[in-house]
Amino acid sequence: MNLEGPNKRLTIFIGESDKFNHKTLYEEIVHLAHSLGIAGVSVFKGIEGYGASSHIHTTKILTLSQDLPIMIVIVDTEQNINKLLNKLDEMISEGMIIIDDVQVHKYIGRNS
Repeated sequence: MNLEGPNKRLTIFIGESDKFNHKTLYEEIVHLAHSLGIAGVSVFKGIEGYGASSHIHTTKILTLSQDLPIMIVIVDTEQNINKLLNKLDEMISEGMIIIDDVQVHKYIGRNS
């Protein structure tokens, strides 16, 4: 797959404890993206943050460390991002989804 040139970046902000169908939401998003042939997905765990609820989640307070911020970053064609977005609306009940234009300079997989 050649992604070089103009594409879209989809960034999803959710909580670590968010679920979909009783499963971890970020893992479900990764598996969904893979099944749709999305070019790649990366999941990042934050050490502190807050969202629309204004409740700060941090690693500093033991009882809150179970719901740390999660950021999922996906870069692919606009068509593939739109396919994924249709499914994400059903899955994500809290969080934020942003889409922006990106210019892919290099996209090369490892030889397996």
